[in-house]
Amino acid sequence: MDLSPSSHSHFILSFSFAFLILCRGVLGATFTFVNKCEYTVWPGILANAGSPTLQSTGFELPQDSSRIFTAPTGWSGRFWGRTGCSFDGSGSGSCGTGDCGSGEVECNGAGAAPPATLAEFTLGTGGQDFYDVSLVDGYNLPMLVEASGGSGMCATTGCVTDLNQICPSELRSGSGEACRSACEAFNKAEYCCSGAYNTPATCKPSMYSQMFKTACPRSYSYAYDDPTSTFTCSGADYTITFCPSTPR
Repeated sequence: MDLSPSSHSHFILSFSFAFLILCRGVLGATFTFVNKCEYTVWPGILANAGSPTLQSTGFELPQDSSRIFTAPTGWSGRFWGRTGCSFDGSGSGSCGTGDCGSGEVECNGAGAAPPATLAEFTLGTGGQDFYDVSLVDGYNLPMLVEASGGSGMCATTGCVTDLNQICPSELRSGSGEACRSACEAFNKAEYCCSGAYNTPATCKPSMYSQMFKTACPRSYSYAYDDPTSTFTCSGADYTITFCPSTPR
């Protein structure tokens, strides 16, 4: 092996560069959760199959507080806010909306019971991140996703309108604390994009999904709402705000 000063310096530089690339790859993005609601929110986190669990799968986020998580490149999963939660001293309990059925603050690999506003992410392994805010499983609270420090489209997305205030009575959940999707409310193939309606050509927007889309034009309103609802960015960090006052 050539250990001349020039080759040694080249080796050190190459190693340092590789280490920096590795670090950037491992630390794919940070997610900052911010609660601007007038009440406590209990965010839930569900990693998709094959993605590692983040530092928590569910936690308490009091009003006007924030919490930061890091995720590796290639991570994919979803976030949502649980509301109306009640947990005892041992951490046992449940939530009025977005409950994950774990019986405790941590969701432990369980997803949100609809209706719930969802933020979905896939962090690129060598290219773009993909992200969206989905109302396909209904809506329970306003949510905004903002990208920072990235390159590309990097648009802000979400649903800042309080859909609970305009939710049709046939979609209203409980006493109005959430708004169901037409699929959940009626369980019909044409609303669920299932069966004979499982393609973009056969599953069209319903009057209910169009209501969601009008109120929140950048959010997924039904299963095949991709063109106006999925956003991309490279090398960004993300802020997920519950109950943002206004979009920035």
